[in-house]
Amino acid sequence: MATVDVFHHNVPAESDFGYSQAIKSGDLIHVSGQLSLDEAGEFLHADDFAAQLKQTYVTMDKVLDHYGVTRNQIVSQTLYVVDLRQNAAAVARCNLAYFGDHGPASTVVGVTELTFPGQAIEISFVVDTKLPV
Repeated sequence: MATVDVFHHNVPAESDFGYSQAIKSGDLIHVSGQLSLDEAGEFLHADDFAAQLKQTYVTMDKVLDHYGVTRNQIVSQTLYVVDLRQNAAAVARCNLAYFGDHGPASTVVGVTELTFPGQAIEISFVVDTKLPV
């Protein structure tokens, strides 16, 4: 019987919107959109794309650390980017830096806005715990 492991950052948005940051079911971990939040759940770096992306990777790593997995086990990601044409090169550069030689399946979607004023990036992803670290 598969067990379900739910992860929370314990930020107000989780109860306000009624969601989990991640759910592990079987060998897969489905991770909700991660963004530039601090430990208290406050949005950081409005209108600063590079700083938001860097902080988003920090929040992604917190989820990975909770489950004892690595970036190399991310099998797919979806990036939601405001002003995609303007930010495409930065997305590509940072994605390569974050993943190195590991390239998960990836979908990048240009959007007109995200939840917080000045928010420019949000990333959801799926992890396969059976892949080598």
